[in-house]
Amino acid sequence: MNRVEFKNVTKYYTLLQTGGIKDFLFHLPSYLRGLRKNRILALKNVSFSVADGEVVAIIGKNGAGKSTTLGLIAGVLVPTEGEVVVNGRIAPLLELGAGFHPDLTGRENIILNGILLGMTKREITEKLEQIIEFSELGDFIDKPIRIYSSGMLSRLGFSVAVHSNPDILLVDEVLSVGDIEFQKKSIRKIYEFKERGKTIVFVSHDMPLVKELADKAIVINNREKLFEGDPKEAVKVYESL
Repeated sequence: MNRVEFKNVTKYYTLLQTGGIKDFLFHLPSYLRGLRKNRILALKNVSFSVADGEVVAIIGKNGAGKSTTLGLIAGVLVPTEGEVVVNGRIAPLLELGAGFHPDLTGRENIILNGILLGMTKREITEKLEQIIEFSELGDFIDKPIRIYSSGMLSRLGFSVAVHSNPDILLVDEVLSVGDIEFQKKSIRKIYEFKERGKTIVFVSHDMPLVKELADKAIVINNREKLFEGDPKEAVKVYESL
C-alpha cells in the first residue's frame, strides 16, 4: 500500500492584492488578472509515491520546493493542480511548537498538541509521563511556554509528535535544532521508527544521513522533480547541481 501519492502536483502561492474590496467588486476582470500575475510557483507537476514502511529523503537547494512538498503531505497546504493522497495518521515535525499556546504550561500544551495530532485523551494520559521524560524539560514542564527558548519548544514538539504513534512521520530539518545530546537522542528515535516499519519522509542537507537512513531519495530542483531512486545516486545528482 502507498502511504503517500503525488499525482502531477503543482503549487502556486498567491501574493495578496492591495486594491481592496472595491477593486474586487467593480473591477473583477482586472482583479483576477492581477491575482494570476501575482502567483509564485512553488512546485511544478511533481509525481511520486511513498510505500508503507518506506523511508524517503527529499533533497535539493534552498527554495527548491522541499518544504512545500512536506506541507502538502501534512495537509497544511493544498495543491493548486493535481492530487495528493495520504493514507494514515501523520506526525508532522515541520515547525516544532506550531499549535502551542504561549500562556499554557508545557504539560497543558502536550494535551493540546496531542489532540491536534489526532491522539485521544486516553492516549495522551497514558503517554504523558513518557513525553515529559523524553523532553528533558524538568520543572519547566509546569511553566508557561512563553518563557521557553526555541530549543525547549523544539524538545517539547518533538516529544509529543514521536509519541503520537503516527503511521507517517514528516521531518523537516528539525533534528538540527537543540543541543547536541538531544539531537543524537532524536536521531536514535527516528531510527527506532524505521526499525518499527513506520513510513518516514524527511528533508535534510545532511547527505551522510540521507545515504544511511533513506531507502529512496527524491531530488527537487527549480521546483520540479529531477531524480527519484537510490539515495547514493540522488546525492551525486544533488552535489552536481
